[in-house]
Amino acid sequence: MKPIQARIYLASRSPRRRELLRQIGVQFELLVFRGGERGQDADVDETPQPGEPVERYVERLALTKAEAGCRRLQWRSLPHHAVLGADTTLELDGHIIGKPADAADAAAILHQLSGRTHRVLTAVALSDGSRTRSRTSISEVRFRPLDDAEIRHYIATGEPMDKAGAYGIQGRAALFIEEIRGSYTGIMGLPLFETAQLLESFGYPL
Repeated sequence: MKPIQARIYLASRSPRRRELLRQIGVQFELLVFRGGERGQDADVDETPQPGEPVERYVERLALTKAEAGCRRLQWRSLPHHAVLGADTTLELDGHIIGKPADAADAAAILHQLSGRTHRVLTAVALSDGSRTRSRTSISEVRFRPLDDAEIRHYIATGEPMDKAGAYGIQGRAALFIEEIRGSYTGIMGLPLFETAQLLESFGYPL
């Protein structure tokens, strides 16, 4: 198998994912979708399909982001490198919980998570235009009980607004977390173990 060039594109605006790739020495360039503030694109529909299991949902979005990124390389006539896409979502009682729509939605989500255990799923996908592969990390996170004042104070920091489940484990919400089982980097938004597996399978030197 011919190794890919030692650089990839990251199809994400997430500063956490950039930080994690740098942590393991991956050279990358950002490939963001023009338009929406959160990097959404017309060909990346984040609406869950009827009856879609959360595992399939998060994998579908990561695959779609990586493949859409490859199409963008062709449209923009950019140098060819593999594209990394990722998606993180939460699951509680069988329901998918994404990013909050506004402060009220963030408060409702945090009240739901209070004192309970939820799952965090992050899928990562890599595509070079001819091959596309994915891996999914599934972790469990338990919140201690939160009171109204804590939730209001946290929302006032602005931290919950661009994050699945309305919290960031690497930020102030670390104060809320009693226990995690699984991948800390997966909960952050890019599971490094699974990401390294994908990169190695494409011949990327780590």
